[in-house]
Amino acid sequence: MFKRDFLPSMGVLMAFECAARHGSISRAAEELHLTQSAVSRQIKQLEDQVGTVLFHRVRQRVVLTDAGRVYAAELRTGMESVSQATQRVMTLGGVGEVLNLAVLPMFATRWLIPRMSRFVAQYPKVIVNYASKTEPFDFNREPFDAAIHYGDAFWPEASCTYLLAERVLPVCSPEFKRRHRIRSKSDLPGETLLQQSTRPTQWAEWFDQVGVSTTAAMRGPRYEQFSMLVQAAASGHGIALVPRFLVEEELQTERLVLLSNEVLVTKRAYYVVLPDTGSENPLALAFRDWLVQEAKAVQSAIDAPSKRPTTSVKLG
Repeated sequence: MFKRDFLPSMGVLMAFECAARHGSISRAAEELHLTQSAVSRQIKQLEDQVGTVLFHRVRQRVVLTDAGRVYAAELRTGMESVSQATQRVMTLGGVGEVLNLAVLPMFATRWLIPRMSRFVAQYPKVIVNYASKTEPFDFNREPFDAAIHYGDAFWPEASCTYLLAERVLPVCSPEFKRRHRIRSKSDLPGETLLQQSTRPTQWAEWFDQVGVSTTAAMRGPRYEQFSMLVQAAASGHGIALVPRFLVEEELQTERLVLLSNEVLVTKRAYYVVLPDTGSENPLALAFRDWLVQEAKAVQSAIDAPSKRPTTSVKLG
């Protein structure tokens, strides 16, 4: 619960934030449609309230003090939260419910979003919002109802429910395979291995599993996101080790080919995460249960003998 004694008026805060952003009283006045003297008075009022100088006046400009710099950064975070909360309320339009999801970009694009029509069909009045998050965050500070997480089954003040293992295989463009005359898995160590920076040992683990000895497993250009890694492989820059479900479209259109059917199942996995307070959110619980069932259906299809043709080369 905030204390009103420590809550300046919104007009005063906006004057300070605007002047801090521009480094100028006159430009802040123009943006806020106020006089320069009015902005100066509001900043002086704020300085009196917090009991410290927030700006140094240097000729025609204002420069934040150390205290002002810290205050401006925290204030922007708070104002952004208010802005986002207002947008979420406006999104509701007075009807329905909202489900705010924090998602891994490639997982959402290739796996989650194509399936979401089935969830929405069950909950037609629900509005689903997506935000990209690649690292765990504090649910108490960020207003998400659920998150998709890759890693270990741990998240502070939240519960992780298993979805899928990450099963990776090597892929490259057909042209790269032809040009480099790749005929067996023993040819791969001599080629450009595209690395996923968040999984630095994955190539070494795959080579160890398939019985190929190499000291070059960790060499090669690094990519932070799977989307960049897949594009690089499809563009002929080298060989990528990726989960098959992320490249089904490229395999079907023959932008990529499999170089081996030998799968490495990684030690980490994909989870759906709900904050501990999520037990009080029926919509979040329904989304989790639906997602688990979707993942089980995918796993069953993987475990069953496949009848569909694939563009792949089984190597020795």
